[in-house]
Amino acid sequence: MLSELQTIVKAVGQLLLGKEEQIKLALCCLLARGHLLIEDLPGMGKTTLAQSLAKVLGLSYQRVQFTSDLLPGDIIGGSIFDQGKGSFRFHPGPVFTQVLLADEINRSTPKAQSALLEAMEERQVSVDSISHALPEPFFVIATQNPLSQAGTYALPESQLDRFLMCLSLGYPPAEAEKALLMGRDPRERLPELKALVDLHKLKHIQAQVEAVKASEALITYIQRLVQFTREHESFYCGLSPRAAMALLRSAKAWALLHGRDHVLPDDVQAVVPAVVEHRVQGQFGNASSAEGQQNLSRLLLNSVAVMAP
Repeated sequence: MLSELQTIVKAVGQLLLGKEEQIKLALCCLLARGHLLIEDLPGMGKTTLAQSLAKVLGLSYQRVQFTSDLLPGDIIGGSIFDQGKGSFRFHPGPVFTQVLLADEINRSTPKAQSALLEAMEERQVSVDSISHALPEPFFVIATQNPLSQAGTYALPESQLDRFLMCLSLGYPPAEAEKALLMGRDPRERLPELKALVDLHKLKHIQAQVEAVKASEALITYIQRLVQFTREHESFYCGLSPRAAMALLRSAKAWALLHGRDHVLPDDVQAVVPAVVEHRVQGQFGNASSAEGQQNLSRLLLNSVAVMAP
């Protein structure tokens, strides 16, 4: 299993050069049955990451471009009258896929953004009081531009909390960018990617994540991390129990990705920035900025010892 996961990371890394850690985090997010938010400038490879992950995992893929005039029905679908049968028939929208790229989600209105809430949490959508199950697995990769850019609507805290992880790809290292410029366009190479696992194998790997062991001492460490955010004056509000569970699930996926059947404190620390930063706000100044959130996660890791005093 370890070799398969490493092969998946390597295959995606051939298109997204110099971003191995971000690829690992994205894969962990999917294996932990979560959803991923990517905040970055345009042209950093967000779409390439989503498409390549779907290809190597053999999953169906749809992309929705979020704009200010996007309606909920454009995402989840709706009932259309069938004259032949004399009744309404549900036509599923693009949300009925295994990997959904919600591109530039913060350029749509809150009404359109909220259309994904039930889908992300319940793995189903309701239209005309009828629930429709979504495919399994169901993985949302949402991208958003920095809020400083024009025409953006900030995601509410309730929707941010639906994302297991949030990460930024950033500029590539110089050597990786040089290799990118000298080689073929990654978008041209996408059709060449082959599925490396089938659906049955992927579900088995996801089940293995849940089987990764976490000791009582490790659970206590996560509890102390969460409790620190609830008590320290630098945090506007503390992490919720759902955030604590997200931290544990992500750490289990990270441990499995590195060939372990048990979670180490290093696994927790590796996923803390991606799991925590979009969920916390500070009390002062640039509390909501990316830099402010990074400072809060560093404060958290530096202040809470692995072993209780």
